[in-house]
Amino acid sequence: MTQQQYRWGGLAGIAGGALFIFVFIFVGVVVGVDTSIAAFSGIRAGRTVEESLYLAVIILWVAPFLSLFRALRDASPAAALYGSVLGVVALGVLAAGALPHVANVAIGDLYQAPGATPADQAVLGLVGQGIQGIIDMLLVTGLVILPLGFIGLGVAMHGAPMFGRGFGRLSVTLGVIGLAAAAVLLVDPSSPIAVVGFLVAIVFHFVMGWRLHALSRVPVQGAAMSAAVTGRSAG
Repeated sequence: MTQQQYRWGGLAGIAGGALFIFVFIFVGVVVGVDTSIAAFSGIRAGRTVEESLYLAVIILWVAPFLSLFRALRDASPAAALYGSVLGVVALGVLAAGALPHVANVAIGDLYQAPGATPADQAVLGLVGQGIQGIIDMLLVTGLVILPLGFIGLGVAMHGAPMFGRGFGRLSVTLGVIGLAAAAVLLVDPSSPIAVVGFLVAIVFHFVMGWRLHALSRVPVQGAAMSAAVTGRSAG
């Protein structure tokens, strides 16, 4: 059962990272970065696809945190619990702001209605900005909490022979980079540095997903010895 959990956790992390890269490409090629209500009607279908795929990424990324807790809890129970819980909480916050098009559909229809006056459109535009402000708030909050989860798991990895100091240092380093980007976002929520926070998350899930999948292929009776050797070499 443990090996199967590692396998699915690893595959979910890798698949989520790959899907997120596709979302970035899709936004750049098809949707663009204009979040105004005036532009929404023309990109409504694209926004729906983009946000649905983004939510799928977040759902997939829950599995690696659960698998990492399972792998690390015996070596460092407190750090493993802290890191995994913060990671899941951060993903929950990001998921809460994943589908703004649900709110924007009705507003966009009113904006484009034949009887809408310039004054009506100005008010609806302000409503859309308010919705985007809430989405930005959830995004920044999630990107502040998520790297703390990486740091907690990285600390736990230092004492876990299945990961070792190498993976632990990488996880902590990614967490610190993510926190630095989050600090900039706290000052300027509109900063494009939010991309750095997402790239850090993609790298983390690719690396840890690969590691979890590798652990799932190690026979249970030989896992401890293999993990110890890998941990020493990674350190």
